[in-house]
Amino acid sequence: MKYLILAKLYEEIENNSKRIEKTKILSGFLKNIKKEDLKSVIYLLQGRVFPQWDEKKIGMSSRSLLKVIEKASGESTSKIENLWNTEGDLGLVAEKLMVNKKQNTLFSKSLSLKKVVDNISKLTEMEGEGTVNRKVGLVAELLSSASALEAKYIVRTVAETLRSGIGDSLVRDALVWTYYEGAKEIILEDKDREEYKIYAKEVQESFDVTSDFGEIAIFLNEKGRKGLEELTLKVGKPIKVMLYPKAKDIEEGFEMVGKPAMIEAKIDGFRVQIHRNKDEVKLFTRRLENVSKQFPDVIKAVKENVRSKNVILDTEVVGIDKDTKRPVPFQKISQRIRRKYDIEKVAKELPVMINVFDVIELNGENLIKFPLEERKKRLKAVVRNKENEIEILEHILCDDLKKAEKYYLDCLDKGFEGVMMKSVEGMYKPGKRVGQGVKIKPVMEPLDLVIVEAEWGEGKRAKWLSSFTVACRDGNKFLEIGKVGTGIKEKSEEGVSYEELTNQLKKLIISEKGRSVKVKKQVVLEILYEEIQASPSYSSGFALRFPRVHMLREDKGVDEISSLEEVKKFYKDQKK
Repeated sequence: MKYLILAKLYEEIENNSKRIEKTKILSGFLKNIKKEDLKSVIYLLQGRVFPQWDEKKIGMSSRSLLKVIEKASGESTSKIENLWNTEGDLGLVAEKLMVNKKQNTLFSKSLSLKKVVDNISKLTEMEGEGTVNRKVGLVAELLSSASALEAKYIVRTVAETLRSGIGDSLVRDALVWTYYEGAKEIILEDKDREEYKIYAKEVQESFDVTSDFGEIAIFLNEKGRKGLEELTLKVGKPIKVMLYPKAKDIEEGFEMVGKPAMIEAKIDGFRVQIHRNKDEVKLFTRRLENVSKQFPDVIKAVKENVRSKNVILDTEVVGIDKDTKRPVPFQKISQRIRRKYDIEKVAKELPVMINVFDVIELNGENLIKFPLEERKKRLKAVVRNKENEIEILEHILCDDLKKAEKYYLDCLDKGFEGVMMKSVEGMYKPGKRVGQGVKIKPVMEPLDLVIVEAEWGEGKRAKWLSSFTVACRDGNKFLEIGKVGTGIKEKSEEGVSYEELTNQLKKLIISEKGRSVKVKKQVVLEILYEEIQASPSYSSGFALRFPRVHMLREDKGVDEISSLEEVKKFYKDQKK
């Protein structure tokens, strides 16, 4: 398959604002894709060359891509940078310059999909001296054989800023339209949509346990709808963890989850999904990142205290002060995730404890559809508590409002964030914020927001980015909700630092204009604030009063940041 066919699809979808039309276009495209190209096409549609759960990273900075464009086009660095500042998008820069490329014109040839995938895949495997130059060479090779349109989307894919408007839900619906007979007609003819919802739910549930639309597409292509029945949990392959909405108090919590409710302490820790297959233990964050190397102490505790050798556990890992044995703030443990060296030393200086609260798979049996009460019984049978290392999170079963409120206050007195209230009949719903459980906290709910712009500081902070524009999510769009510059420290040991944020964001710069820079949407901050106000100044329609950075949320991806819907709810709740 020629890559140009895919590039033209990107362009067509990008220029179409109607969701139904996008789905129709994408479905028509998928029907004509050969089976051997199907997985690669699905991943490329999502701006990657491998599934979401895969820990491999492309790892090319904007500066490296400038070198790629310079090498492939023959233009000067200054001209490329000036165009970059004007366009704000390296993909558009590549497109404009490759129209009149000066080098390799005589040697260019038709670019295949396989060649694009092969070269980009190699980027993830390169290490050691000379890596940057070899990566530049691989991408420049693609651009030298690419048309201007192909160049735009190759650069955007490598930069991980595809921005074609193809999100998970669009891919899901396109698969339904392509492989479920009559699904498209239900929508286009505006028939009763309940049947279509069942189709979409089946594909979504398969994605929630595989995090792999490519694999789903193959099964649908080969076996149709029944093929999805074969897609299930696999130990060693992470799934999206279940998420919980916020209730304003215990009374509302009972209304949402029913009586009796299972109530447990809410831990200020790091969500970790633990997979054990015999003597191999893997740890995954809620972003599906493999952090096994960073937590050898967790792996050791699991091997010594989990009786089953085939299990998936849902846990909250919390840092423990080695002297007082009391929990430490979340940002302390988050520093371990970025650690590549001296891991054993850091593990001794900042030990952790595993709070286990759910079991998803046990001895080859998928427990997702089992009620919570049954899953808790299985959990008690498989995990042996060991003080300060691994414990099953304690809980009470309660249907009395006063008793539940007392337990809530007791948890606060012990230093917990609040409580979780869960339905005893609730199933495990990967990736969903549904009525299976709620969280209750006594303070205004912080917002998880992504940095979209920043400004270089002045004076002693001139070398740092020091003012950050943050945004919430509205579907596939990101809407600005304010600027934040307080709550950030000089030194990383004290919390989130200017230096730390600058080092992360420098690699993500998309364009620069004066002191302002636009960045890829990857760095998520937890923001505290005094109040949410209506405001025409920002695209969200809201602004935060006295916002301050609380912590860097490296455990959260941009698909998990606070939504505009949540912002609106918090805005209304505060008025009450």
